[in-house]
Amino acid sequence: MIFHRYLRCTAFIVDDIGCLLSVVIHKANLHDTKMGYWATGLATFTYPTLKKICGDGGYRGSFVYEAHKYFDLEVEISKKLKAHSWQVLPKRWKVERTFAWLNHSRRLLKDYELFTSSAETMIKISHIHTLLKRL
Repeated sequence: MIFHRYLRCTAFIVDDIGCLLSVVIHKANLHDTKMGYWATGLATFTYPTLKKICGDGGYRGSFVYEAHKYFDLEVEISKKLKAHSWQVLPKRWKVERTFAWLNHSRRLLKDYELFTSSAETMIKISHIHTLLKRL
């Protein structure tokens, strides 16, 4: 199935040092909590020792319940910031750093992929390239 290139969202799960555990690219009409659940399922299948994950405010509610019920994971949701203050969210910067690393890939700078599966593959290839450069 072909999706329009501007109507996609990405759900990432990374570890403490920014290594990609799972990635799911989905249509924009699907809510992030549902696809975050899918990404969590992929991560817990690949890494069964995963015990706790962190998320932003968009993952409150059903995602926390389902992650605990089906995957026995503790979910920590970051706190909301005040309206006129800026500060680094405690663990959010790890995901943002991974996004910044991926932006060094020319192929990912613009969304050239027609299929979500090829977009996921390009993200994985770019991340492997970043990790190999750091060896």
